[in-house]
Amino acid sequence: ITMNDKLMNGSQMVCESLVREGVEHIFGIPGGAILPLYQVLPEYEKLKHILVRHEQGAAHAADGYARATGKAGVAFATSGPGTTNLVTGIATAQMDSVPVVAITGQVGRPVLGTDAFQETDITGITLPITKHNYLVMDINDIGETIKEAFHIATSGRPGPVLVDIPKDILQGSGVFNYPETLNIPGYKPNTSVNQKQIKRACELIKKAKRPVLLAGHGIKISKAYDELLQLAEKCQIPVINTLLGLSSFPANHFLYYGWPGMHGMAYSNLILDQSDLIIAVGMRFDDRITGNPDKFATNAKKIHIDIDASEVGKIIHAEVPIVSDAKTALSNLVQSVEEKTHVEWIKQIDRLKNNHPSLALRDTEKLLPQFIMKELHELTNGDSIIVTGVGQHQMWAAQHYPFNDKNKIITSGGAGAMGYEVPAALGAQVGRPNEMVWSIAGDGGFQMTMSELATISENKLPVKFAIMNNGFLGMVRQWQELFYEKSYVSTSYKGIPDFVKLAEAFDIYALKVTDKTQVKPAILDAIKHEGPVLIDFIVESEENVYPMIPSGATVQDMMEEPSSQEVK
Repeated sequence: ITMNDKLMNGSQMVCESLVREGVEHIFGIPGGAILPLYQVLPEYEKLKHILVRHEQGAAHAADGYARATGKAGVAFATSGPGTTNLVTGIATAQMDSVPVVAITGQVGRPVLGTDAFQETDITGITLPITKHNYLVMDINDIGETIKEAFHIATSGRPGPVLVDIPKDILQGSGVFNYPETLNIPGYKPNTSVNQKQIKRACELIKKAKRPVLLAGHGIKISKAYDELLQLAEKCQIPVINTLLGLSSFPANHFLYYGWPGMHGMAYSNLILDQSDLIIAVGMRFDDRITGNPDKFATNAKKIHIDIDASEVGKIIHAEVPIVSDAKTALSNLVQSVEEKTHVEWIKQIDRLKNNHPSLALRDTEKLLPQFIMKELHELTNGDSIIVTGVGQHQMWAAQHYPFNDKNKIITSGGAGAMGYEVPAALGAQVGRPNEMVWSIAGDGGFQMTMSELATISENKLPVKFAIMNNGFLGMVRQWQELFYEKSYVSTSYKGIPDFVKLAEAFDIYALKVTDKTQVKPAILDAIKHEGPVLIDFIVESEENVYPMIPSGATVQDMMEEPSSQEVK
């Protein structure tokens, strides 16, 4: 079954379409409405299905796979609860511009709208959190719909697309047609760049005395790594990353100055505040970076490059808005801009960095997560793919595991989805089987999706887990300490399982670490071991992440590391 105009059932049409799109891996769970699709999977050797333990795991795994490979991740789910379990993962992909195609089964057309068993209006539910979605009501539309879904998910600003297919369509038969080309009225992603705006940007760069490049996730999505480096070097402009922009510019480069925001380096925030020009590329001025937008970098003019016109000027006014993908815009700038040096500015920001060092380790015998991250970085040569959940461990990983290589960190940014760390690491490992994947997890988020350890064990995926086990919902507890007078309501976990025994129950090698001296041997042991490994690090329970700018505040409100701490 390889040709157009061939009689097939709807399920075969779906699989044939996926093969045409170059899909190799699918994450999902079967159920009544999608069962016809599962029954034809064995006919398609090119499609490897990975049976997850929860549909949220399928969505996050598809997301992790997409970020790791740059290709669309694919998730299958059945109707009703199967589809609603995908919602968190779909929202995560939407917030972080990740191409995911979710294919869901729906109850048959004759009973649609009758509240039939396991019927849920999933296109209605996901309308605000998908880039686009479809309910297929005609079998002849399957090929074109799936081709459109992949095109929309992966072009322009990427995002999730959901295709909902009633069971009777999956079972029915028709003539398969997969169009060569697509014409989608109203959907025309911008592929060029306005030369007038490039010229205006070059003039601003020429005049600037204190410019900064603020590089976001768009650099990684458009693979504009070289262009970013060329522009930075040609004009000697310091580079600061967003959280999702990390690993788009080498951290060991002399022009690299960390990442800003709520828990970013103090000097990164101060550099932005003292700059006179911010060239923001492939980022959306998220509130975690800007704090109070009225007081954000008020001395700086802004050049804002983003492929999504709706993001430009949405939060921060840009003197030069450029609607374009990062690679096209930056390569144009590199060609047009004059060479420059900023010796005084670099000296000034080096002084800032010396006066506000951030990230120094306390000299203590206590087991601190920051110490573990530094050791992990050293012992893996900073070369692993790091996948995190959300919270304190995420910030410590981003702070203390610098990335010199491209596309090495995968984390939930905009949605801040706890539970992302286990299934996204699974997806990343499937996508990049020859690289070492470390999942940095919090004990809270880990417990949300730890059932996917079964999937990891079953598929012999050598993911390494480092759990920062502090017995708290750490970031929430930190807020309670700082803003609610240490009123720790519902943030302390009393019933945490023994994660070592738990991992062993899944046939995964596991270690417990309670002391600083055990950190290095445990990490080396995990690196040596061929299969998956879990390390349960019992860390200091009330350690805080610093620096910190309170929500909606400004650089002036930044809390740096408490000075009473002995810093070595």
